[in-house]
Amino acid sequence: MDFSYFMELAFREAIKAFERKEVPVGAVVLDGNGHIIGRGYNQVEALCDATAHAEMIALTSAMATLGSKYLNDCTIAVTLEPCAMCAGAIVNAKVGRVVFGAYDPKMGASGTVMNVTGCRQFNHQPEVFGGIMENKCSGLLQDFFRELRRNSSR
Repeated sequence: MDFSYFMELAFREAIKAFERKEVPVGAVVLDGNGHIIGRGYNQVEALCDATAHAEMIALTSAMATLGSKYLNDCTIAVTLEPCAMCAGAIVNAKVGRVVFGAYDPKMGASGTVMNVTGCRQFNHQPEVFGGIMENKCSGLLQDFFRELRRNSSR
């Protein structure tokens, strides 16, 4: 299956974060028919909230749209591999599929540093597909941090 369309939607959300000087991560949740039912981008700085990750915002939005705490037949597309907090939320919401762009060698919890989404001891394991549009997603993150370092050295 080609997940590029899903990732392009998430990338648009990441651009919103980038423009607001947030770490540029974006996420969308799509129902079983491919309709967007939730979207989000990082708002950690704006909300002064360490839990305001793109995935958390998108999941909350999707659950409100459906009126359900479970997202069984849904796909979440996110531009960066989910961290442990977000991966835990994905498992708890019983999301059916996770599609992510860039791997996260420091915090990734869908196979890179740890594998929360694949833990067989949990009652749910979503399908996970990583590396979708990886270069584009990681490039945006690299541009952001390059700019941040440049501005902090002035």
